[in-house]
Amino acid sequence: MNASAGNGSCLHPAQETMPREQLAALQLERLRATVKNAYDNVPLHRSRLDAAGVRPEDIRSLADVQQLPFTLKTDLRDHYPFGMFARPRAELARLHASSGTTGKPTVVGYTMRDLDNWADLMARSLHAGGARRGDVVHNAYGYGLFTGGLGAHYGAERLGATVVPMSGGSTERQVSLIMDFGARVLCSTPSYALAIAEVAEQQGVNLARDSSLGVGMFGAEPWSDAMRVEIEARLGLRAVDVYGLSEIMGPGVACECEQRNGLHGWEDHFLFEVIDPDTGRPVADGEPGELVITTLTKEALPMLRYRTRDITRVSTAPCGCGRTHARILRVTGRNDDMLIIRGVNVYPSQVEAVLVGLEGVAPHYQLVVERHGALDHVTIEAEAQPGLEPSAFDALARRIGHQIKTMLGISADVVVKRPGEIPRSQGKAVRVRDLRPK
Repeated sequence: MNASAGNGSCLHPAQETMPREQLAALQLERLRATVKNAYDNVPLHRSRLDAAGVRPEDIRSLADVQQLPFTLKTDLRDHYPFGMFARPRAELARLHASSGTTGKPTVVGYTMRDLDNWADLMARSLHAGGARRGDVVHNAYGYGLFTGGLGAHYGAERLGATVVPMSGGSTERQVSLIMDFGARVLCSTPSYALAIAEVAEQQGVNLARDSSLGVGMFGAEPWSDAMRVEIEARLGLRAVDVYGLSEIMGPGVACECEQRNGLHGWEDHFLFEVIDPDTGRPVADGEPGELVITTLTKEALPMLRYRTRDITRVSTAPCGCGRTHARILRVTGRNDDMLIIRGVNVYPSQVEAVLVGLEGVAPHYQLVVERHGALDHVTIEAEAQPGLEPSAFDALARRIGHQIKTMLGISADVVVKRPGEIPRSQGKAVRVRDLRPK
């Protein structure tokens, strides 16, 4: 790890170390205002709250959030483009949207105050991860309608860093600018960070030894601890997990601190719940389930109990860093990414944890899902490390299959591909190719 990495230790602002009782009081005040904003200005929220017999003045404690109906991603699509906004379109400072590859895109909007809060929270997240004023931040998140690029950009500027707005693509140039500009912080998806490392190695550049990189702020896709080890070894930095989603804000909803023992969810702006995804009922503190988020300060797009589909755990136990905000433990997958293979629930990130670090296997893979009769069948396409002879591919495939069976309890066909044959992504990696009939 590069000498400039630092340990991220510092005194934390009062918002981050607020006593839990004071934090809860602030949350309740802001929750009541959010429910009123949603009820007064968003017809969908008003009709659902009326149907549930709930009015804003009925919110007297944080537990009353459970009276509120859930909000789903399909609600945004069904009310495309502006039907979920609590402010007139003319009062919006910016719009972002999903790619919309499977139907209508989800559109999100921000007032100027929303953007100001977003910049503050992303700056807070960057600082928690180890970035500092004056650092050169190489931003390889995609710019445009995707929230990652501009979210990280304005957060880094708010922190007082020097931003290189590179976006994704042109990977050879990414490497040269990281070296030439002396970047200390890299922002990207974890899969693209590995793509940058791979191209650097092909160019004969040793980023781990020769660059100034010290901190990597990685998010936008689930990634395993094995992937973290791989990234740190090849880039020579401290890899930090940052969490966000456009429906709630964008990157900066939560971030790891120097302890890297879960991501601090910024509870002065968001209320977090974890529910049983089948029953919708809350689970006990520290138990796994689906993360549900209610925004507390969003003006343009207040979200009430938004079901993220992300599977995780939340802990309010004290953190050694001194921050009092609850920690969201590493997201293991999404409800809609989960595969059921011969009765066994499997997330792509679980397969990744087996593959990454396995001798002879590069950290690039895809799961091809097909329907064989009434059952789902998965083929794991793994990529061989450079230098491995094709004659050894069959033996490697058998070894991978054995590891998958031992660790995950499923039988899967394994195909080993030549180096470079698994498609690389400049943004979120495509881990699953679903060939099942729709």
